[in-house]
Amino acid sequence: MIAHPDFRIRRTALAVLGALCMAGCAGPGSVQTQPAEVSAATRAPATVGERAAAIALKQVGAAYRYGGASPTGFDCSGLVHYSFRNAGKTVPRTTGQLWSTAEAVAYDELQAGDLLFFRFDGKMSHVGIYVGDERFVHAPSSGRSVSVESLDEDYYRQAFIRAGRLR
Repeated sequence: MIAHPDFRIRRTALAVLGALCMAGCAGPGSVQTQPAEVSAATRAPATVGERAAAIALKQVGAAYRYGGASPTGFDCSGLVHYSFRNAGKTVPRTTGQLWSTAEAVAYDELQAGDLLFFRFDGKMSHVGIYVGDERFVHAPSSGRSVSVESLDEDYYRQAFIRAGRLR
């Protein structure tokens, strides 16, 4: 009996996915052989920042809620606070406090979990979490939900002020 083409495609895709998952299961004493530009979503998160980025990505689709810091609703700094707290690190709650606490990071040195600060309406007023591959997760504004955006988009590229890393 000949397998249906859809079945063979699914079986091959599952085999490839399984191999990729196994590649990320190396122990703590192993040498990292993945290129630096691989996003945190493609391997097991190792740093607090990578864990926070992975937690934030799991919140995609959650509603925006001013002052919110839980899966029932997030504002931008609430998403950062929630994600890092659940990754094992206590961080400030407001965008201004995060700005003051985070060490500046050059754009070409961004790592998953770094914070991205944006200026809207003439002032620094928004924060997101870098997830790799020029993308970040954030809670954008009222009426929208937690989403992933690209730093390549003109809107965000023009509003971007700086990146910061929480130590």
